[in-house]
Amino acid sequence: MTDYGHDLLFGSFITPTNQAPQRVVELAQASEAAGLDLVTFQDHPYQPAFLDTWTLLSYVAARTERVHLAGNVLNLPLRQPAVLARAAASLDLLSGGRLELGLGAGGFWAPIVAMGGQRLTPGQSVTALGEAIQIIRGIWEPAAPGRLVVDGRHHRVNGAKRGPTPAHDIPIWVGGLKPRMLRLVGEHADGWLPSLPYLQGAAQIADSNARIDAAAASAGRDPKAIRRLLNLGGAASSPAELAELALEHGFSTFIATGDDPAAVAAFGQEVAPATRELVAAERNRAQRHTE
Repeated sequence: MTDYGHDLLFGSFITPTNQAPQRVVELAQASEAAGLDLVTFQDHPYQPAFLDTWTLLSYVAARTERVHLAGNVLNLPLRQPAVLARAAASLDLLSGGRLELGLGAGGFWAPIVAMGGQRLTPGQSVTALGEAIQIIRGIWEPAAPGRLVVDGRHHRVNGAKRGPTPAHDIPIWVGGLKPRMLRLVGEHADGWLPSLPYLQGAAQIADSNARIDAAAASAGRDPKAIRRLLNLGGAASSPAELAELALEHGFSTFIATGDDPAAVAAFGQEVAPATRELVAAERNRAQRHTE
């Protein structure tokens, strides 16, 4: 059993289509009304059928009150890290500490290059993501001595001014499945955000968790501090299935497709509380067993 002990969080994954922009906002508001903790949007800046995700996050932040918001995940090759860091801190301040930062290394390279981005190999994209995380965290630390200098292979800042400080300690969640990406998660990230349809069963989940844990331990970090999030992608959604994913595989944040208001309501008002109840009962039983 691999239960990292995090509080359970539940969220929606909404397609940012520009054909009915207000409906996208209404789905985010419906997610909040259903009691969900998190609203997320995919980020493909080269996709003309989608709203720009960062603009959407900012607008939705102003139209909601409680729910947290995240890109799932932001396309780093087309979002300059130092500027992204200031944008994230600014939106976090404006929203009262409701922004979370999901980052992706990129994958659809032809449209990325067509938009002016640089084509990277898989290994280079992981290196670039690590450099970006260093820059983002450096910008968020205005009390650190001196201006920020990061001389990376793909991302560089040379004496950048630091600040502002976000309203809360923004976690950085990383999407990815390959060994180098999992090592980066363990060494530098606050959360791992894969998608269930791309995970090939319990063996791959266990192996991925083990790689993250080993990298975290080697870096002097507590593996339990790294949250494991999961995009459900229309797969498992019953309380029993989610409880198993939490208790046996360590996932503590579940994000379901959010384009159907009825499904959003059911996920927030029925599935989420039932899952919390099952996990709490098992955790209490395990605690009593060890006393």
